[in-house]
Amino acid sequence: MPVLPGAEPYRREGGEVGVLFCHGFTGSPQSLRPWAEHLAGHGLTVSLPLLPGHGTRWEDMAITNWQDWYAEVDRELRTLRDRCGRVFVAGLSMGGALALRLAAKHGEGVAGVLVVNPANKVHGLSAYTLPVSRHFVRTAPGVIGDIAKEGAVELGYSRVPLHAAHSLRTFFRLVDGELPQVTQPLLLMRSRQDHTVPAVDSARILSRVSSTDVTEIVLEQSYHVATLDHDADRILEESLGFIDRVATGAGKEGTTARG
Repeated sequence: MPVLPGAEPYRREGGEVGVLFCHGFTGSPQSLRPWAEHLAGHGLTVSLPLLPGHGTRWEDMAITNWQDWYAEVDRELRTLRDRCGRVFVAGLSMGGALALRLAAKHGEGVAGVLVVNPANKVHGLSAYTLPVSRHFVRTAPGVIGDIAKEGAVELGYSRVPLHAAHSLRTFFRLVDGELPQVTQPLLLMRSRQDHTVPAVDSARILSRVSSTDVTEIVLEQSYHVATLDHDADRILEESLGFIDRVATGAGKEGTTARG
């Protein structure tokens, strides 16, 4: 199937510092494109791949699983590491979980982690019925488009394939067990109001990682897809400052919460 206009992957060659971006579940690179383009404009090498089964139609996603999604970003990270001296990983929602697993598995091969409203669990009673319900019901309503900014649109699927959702639940449980292996500097940005991923997910991540250089920023004006929302400029600013500080070894900040 052809890729939806706007959902294409994005890559730009730049300097010796690279950033790998991971988009969210049923979403596409479109949700992170301004973030990636901004960092590329400041001379960084960036890679924003399209995850398998995404960016076309939900039927294509129904035959993929977390192993497919993770394998894609793992390959991209290895390519960036061959090209760049230092590589950061970044992600939104499920993409945040992908980024955290890359950090846990690659150790010193990842210089730092940047996540926006990272997901850690499939919530609600329906999560417990997924192992059975996925065999009888193909899809559920979509989870895209939680944006406060008028006129802003997230490109993704209006339906969630339940086989893929079941795999996502398995993936979150796996990543949760690996969080203590995350030791890199971490910038976590979360929205005060998020109708897709509750604040408890960020709290769980912060409580389980082993990173000693942690910055938590609360975004007051955005919903879940904050990268396309009112706080997008702040995400860009904070990301550049974090990458510059870590890449140049300009010192560490302790765990902090900033509004």
